[in-house]
Formats: sequence, C-alpha cells, structure tokens
Amino acid sequence: MLRKIFYTGSHSIWENLALLILRLVAGSFMLTHGWGKIVKLLEGPLYEFSNPIGLGASLSLILVAFAEGICAVCVALGIAVRLTTIPIMITMAVAAFVAHANDAFFAKEMPLMYFTMFLVIAIIGAGKFSIDRLLESRKL
Repeated sequence: MLRKIFYTGSHSIWENLALLILRLVAGSFMLTHGWGKIVKLLEGPLYEFSNPIGLGASLSLILVAFAEGICAVCVALGIAVRLTTIPIMITMAVAAFVAHANDAFFAKEMPLMYFTMFLVIAIIGAGKFSIDRLLESRKL
C-alpha cells in the first residue's frame, strides 16, 4: 500500500521536469489562498468563516486551512502527493459545487482548474524530483 502511495513512476527527464513545475506552481499558488486562512485561524475569531457543508465555521476554516496550506506545501515539495492532493481536491469541489453552486461559471472556473491540476498530480504521482522519490528509493 505504501509503495503505491509513494510510487513516483518511470518518466522521462522532461516529464519529471514538467511534474516538478506543475507541483511547484499548483502548490505555491494554492498556498497563496491558504496563507490568509492560516493567519485567520491563528488570529481568530473562527466564526467569521463560511460554513458551506454544515460542519460549522470553525471546523470548516480548520479543514480549508489544512488543505490549502499544509497540503499545498506537501504537494509542492513532493511529500505523499497522492494523499495530500485529496483534501485539496475535496476543498475545490466544495468551493465549485457548493459554495458557488448558484454562481456563474466564472466563479467556479478557478476551483475547477485547481481541482484538475491536483487530480493530474494525484494520478501521475510526484515524479523523480520529489521527497516521495527519496522515500520510494528506501524500499518501503
């Protein structure tokens, strides 16, 4: 099971470079959204955040800050990308289909684009230039 999670695939040098660029861009761009939520989480009060799926404003903020902050950094660095993309994809799906359900496509476009980028990363894996590759080489 762990081998599948940390498997980085056998790609050409150019494909590995493309995966590195995609991970760095997607992860760092997502972190720009998550940073404000992390700061808000640390400063409080938590009740000012939206509650799109009924978990409560505090828990919603914690989950979104985790996905857009911690998981985004993990993806950029290539740490357990198949696992860390999941919370981000869930967050983007909720943003597109719940939070912006009644909005025009323009409001859904960005979360759907992020969802797609992280889906591709989850399917292909981290690539050679990642921490996952170091873990995979240790023969988990």
